[in-house]
Order: sequence, then C-alpha cells, then structure tokens
Amino acid sequence: MMKKIAVLGAGSWGTALSMVLEENGHDVHLYSNDAQQVKEINEQHTNGQFLKEVQLSPRIHASDQLQEVVQDATVILFVLPTKAIRPVAKEVAQYMTGHPIIVHASKGLEQGTHLRISEILAAELVDTSYQDIVVLSGPSHAEEVAVRDITTISAASETLEVAETVQHLFNNDYFRVYTLTDVVGVEIGAATKNIIAVAAGILAGLKYGDNAKAALMTRGLAEMNRFGQSFGANPMTFIGLTGVGDLIVTCTSVHSRNWRAGYQLGQGRPLDAVLNDMGMVVEGVATTKAVYELAQEKGIELPITNALYGVLYEGQSIKPSIDQLMNRLPKAEMQEQLNR
Repeated sequence: MMKKIAVLGAGSWGTALSMVLEENGHDVHLYSNDAQQVKEINEQHTNGQFLKEVQLSPRIHASDQLQEVVQDATVILFVLPTKAIRPVAKEVAQYMTGHPIIVHASKGLEQGTHLRISEILAAELVDTSYQDIVVLSGPSHAEEVAVRDITTISAASETLEVAETVQHLFNNDYFRVYTLTDVVGVEIGAATKNIIAVAAGILAGLKYGDNAKAALMTRGLAEMNRFGQSFGANPMTFIGLTGVGDLIVTCTSVHSRNWRAGYQLGQGRPLDAVLNDMGMVVEGVATTKAVYELAQEKGIELPITNALYGVLYEGQSIKPSIDQLMNRLPKAEMQEQLNR
C-alpha cells in the first residue's frame, strides 16, 4: 500500500533513502531549504552536489515548503545534521497532521544538552500525536545505496511493532532492515563510531598500517560499549549492525566524511580548513566534544575520545597524543569492560 512519506533533508543520505522508498512504491516528498536544489531535483532529477552521476526518479517530489511536505504524511523521516534537528522539529510540530511514525536517520548528540536525537524529537513533538520514534541506523554509505549495492541496517523503537512497520517500508532485494528495541544503544553506537572514524582517518593520514587500524577499531568498540552501557544500552547491540558493523564501514572507507576529515588532519591540515572544505557536516567532530563532556561528568574512562578531544579542541599535537595512549598503564583486555 502506497504511503506518503516526508523525507526531511536532501543531502546524500536523505536522497538515497528517498530512492529506496520510491522504488518500493511510496509517495516520497523530499524537503530541502535550498530552492536551487529543489529545482534541480524536480526538473533534472539529479542531486549533483551530494550524489554525482546518480539519476533520481521523477516521482520523487522535492519542495522547500515544509508544511506541504509534512502535512498528511504517514511517516516523517528526519535525515538532518544533529544541530538542525531541534529547529526543524519545532516547525514540524506546527504542521504535522494525523498520527504518523517519526523516524530519524541522523547520528550525533546535541551540543550543550548532550541529548540523543530521539530525545530531542520527543521533547519538541510532545504536544503532537505520533505513533512512536524509530531510529534507522547501520553500516550504510549513501553512495552505495544509491547504486543499489547490498546494504543491511537496523530500525530501533521501544515499540517493536512500529519498528517492524518501518522495516517493511524499506526492505527490498538490496536494502534489508533488522529490528530491535534498544534505542539507546543504537543511537549511542551511531554517534560514537564517528569519533573512532575521525581517529582512524588520522592514523591513515599518518601512514600507520593495518595493525594500528585494527587496534584502534577494537579498543574504540570497547569505548563505545562502555559509554553505551553507562546509559543503559544493551552490550549486545554493539556487536551488531549499529555497533561493529557501522564502525567497520566508517573507519575503512573514503566515502566516510569523518574518515576523510581525520585523514586530512593526519596529513597536517588545520581543523578549520578541513571542515570548511568538506562541504558536508562532519558529525564526529562535534560528537567528540559532547561525549568527552558527558564522560567527564559521569567518570567514564574513554582514552581514545579524550585524546581526540585534546587534538581537536585543545591544540594538542597528534603524535604525542598517540604516544601517550600507547604508554598508559598495562591492564587486562577485559578488565576495562568489566570495571567500566
């Protein structure tokens, strides 16, 4: 059955998810606040800034009028940078009708409040009527989804039936969705893996090899798990698609903007120049600050995150920071996880 689906955010991921939904037979309305981008999508059926050489279906309708996109939608999908979630949600609350499912496919923590994205949405939509909030996350590069490469991700909601509804909206022969109820674990995994991805890019930029990459990803996963469990996440979530799966894809691919940003930092470029040239939000940079502040407040041991925070926000040199990590006191591998 065809459903009207509002996709808020016409970046690479929002556009790729729109392609999946349209291909599955749904009525997709894609919101962008950029009138030129809207015109390009509607007239040329391309989104050249974010997905080069990809042809979009003429049935994907773009608009810069949020009310038009949101009104009467069965599903409202937020695919926006973390900093844009709250202001857009405020507007959505004014225009939303019916009893839609709220979905988000964004990855980060809000600066200042340190809230997860589902918490932001719940706060801003508190006076509206919706079924539940679903988190859509996992190892997925938009560039590969857009060319129908095989992809598996997760849909998490406290109400399993709602997660299953979203699962059925997206499932097809190249895009497969699994369900779970650990919203906290999925959102924390999605946010924190970007921190490790920036660090992985730095190692690559410094010409470290596979041994260092494996060490970083493994110990990074331990940090993600330790941090998540401190907020009630299920530790098993971190060995699934939204934990180790997303970590692998983000730490090993040039498609990852977090990895690319780290790579340039490792080659000696200043952070401001890297971020200015990227053209898209690098969530890992802001997430490093939010997670560092939360960990300091709660006494959670995150050595890699602490070291990256020092490099990004305190002007510390990269090589001495790596040396400091390597020269920490010896300990048992499982001890940190047990004593988190």
